[in-house]
Amino acid sequence: MRTQRMAVSVSVLALLTLAACGTEPGSGSGGDGGDTVQSDVPVTGVAWSVDSLTVDGKKTEAPEGSRLEFDPKGRAKAGFGCNHISADAQVKGDRITFGKPVSTQMACDEATEKAEKAALAAMDGEVTAKLSGEKLTLTTEGGDTFALSEEKPAALAGTRWAVTTLLSGETATSVPADLPKDRVPHLTFGEDGTVHGNSGCNSFHGKADVKGSAITFGTPAGTRKMCPEAEMETERAVLAALDGPATYTIKGSTLTVTSKDGKGIGATATPATTEGTQEHG
Repeated sequence: MRTQRMAVSVSVLALLTLAACGTEPGSGSGGDGGDTVQSDVPVTGVAWSVDSLTVDGKKTEAPEGSRLEFDPKGRAKAGFGCNHISADAQVKGDRITFGKPVSTQMACDEATEKAEKAALAAMDGEVTAKLSGEKLTLTTEGGDTFALSEEKPAALAGTRWAVTTLLSGETATSVPADLPKDRVPHLTFGEDGTVHGNSGCNSFHGKADVKGSAITFGTPAGTRKMCPEAEMETERAVLAALDGPATYTIKGSTLTVTSKDGKGIGATATPATTEGTQEHG
């Protein structure tokens, strides 16, 4: 039986500046320590990937693509490739106070569930934020830690984007985790103003005129197979976001495309595969 998609409230990913204490010492001796721990460096607009979590002395490597972000409305959002985790997050100086975290309840693989449980335990209470170069460490009062790295933005063109989220106004719905591998929606933009991929059932191709942060999509064309309703529903949502004028943002390895009517998709950069280049069938 297919996993039911869980709707979660989202807001536009935006800016966060951690103004850490200027007296925080670096690993070196004397001096201002600015070369080792840049405690006054803002992290505005930075996307953070989660490298690992250490809870009760047990280190858990985060699944590839794991990330933690903060929005300007005082919410923190974490994702490890399956469920959405969110919590209130009040930032004061180098301290962040999390409220009780909440999560969607989809079934995940064992490694992802382990990382999610560690995140839920750590995102509950106050943490200290320490920025060192492109590394960010969040430490709880009990000594548990999040280890994060700054994500460099992926290129729009030439990247294979796997669609993970369907957007409708302020609501985001996860793409079903149990879709067949050959029907997981994805898209790739070409340098020649084209876009192609799979929309959840059928392969498609079309025009994509990119100017700045705007994209004007031509009406996509593709194959006309019929699939189970869950896949067709996903396909309709994907194609609705890729038809006509839209805007896009890239934060690290995350792409968000939003059409004029508020419909959109969230996607993650993934390695190209030979399967991804064969859009037949």
